Amino acid sequence: MKTLSLLACLLLLGGPAVVSAATPQQQRMADCSAKNKGKTGEDYKTAQKACLSGPAPMASTPQERMKTCNADAAAKKLAGDARKTFMSGCLKAH
Repeated sequence: MKTLSLLACLLLLGGPAVVSAATPQQQRMADCSAKNKGKTGEDYKTAQKACLSGPAPMASTPQERMKTCNADAAAKKLAGDARKTFMSGCLKAH
């Protein structure tokens, strides 16, 4: 009975957070926040701004690299040979 009550409370309080995965931006914000833990005030704000505006960390798996390069190509509205060339260079760079 106690377990059932605890499960019900968890579902009511954190249901959507438990089900949904963090977006890359949310994950980056969490990583920067963890990195700057212990800092306060302007020091924290400055460190967060530097961390969030810096280059994105390299993707580690081939699927992540492909996803990142596809998103970049789509943002640049590339098509045809230009897209192939961009994708090739992007995948090699990551």
